[in-house]
Amino acid sequence: MAQINPHINFNGNAEEAFTFYKSVFGGEFVKIIRFKDISSPGFPVTENDANKIMHIALPIGKNILMANDVPESMGLTNENENRSKISISAESKEEADKLFNGLSVGGQIEVPIGDSPWDSYFGMFRDKYGIEWMVDFDPKYNGQI
Repeated sequence: MAQINPHINFNGNAEEAFTFYKSVFGGEFVKIIRFKDISSPGFPVTENDANKIMHIALPIGKNILMANDVPESMGLTNENENRSKISISAESKEEADKLFNGLSVGGQIEVPIGDSPWDSYFGMFRDKYGIEWMVDFDPKYNGQI
């Protein structure tokens, strides 16, 4: 079965955001590549972009959360207008609470975590980096959605 691995664009703070995500989810980065690591005569990198993240990956369960910084030459990514969400299917209410409470620190809660009308335990928020998340625990599926 194919997997879906979210990929997020940042405006120069991908490493900071992923260090935060790692503090909530745990684990280790499997890859960090900076733009200076791929610089060549055919792909010159400006001094301002040299230490920015070209690719970062953090395994979470069987999936991988990935990201990069957008080089200045490509313009800014408007994270506050991005209506895509990362959905987490937790394996328990306790795990759902831990992830919701950890990731939402400094962010804006849109739907507080709690029992939903569709018989799951659900919450939704935008984290302090502008990324939108949904956390859900449905005992019928036990984290297997």
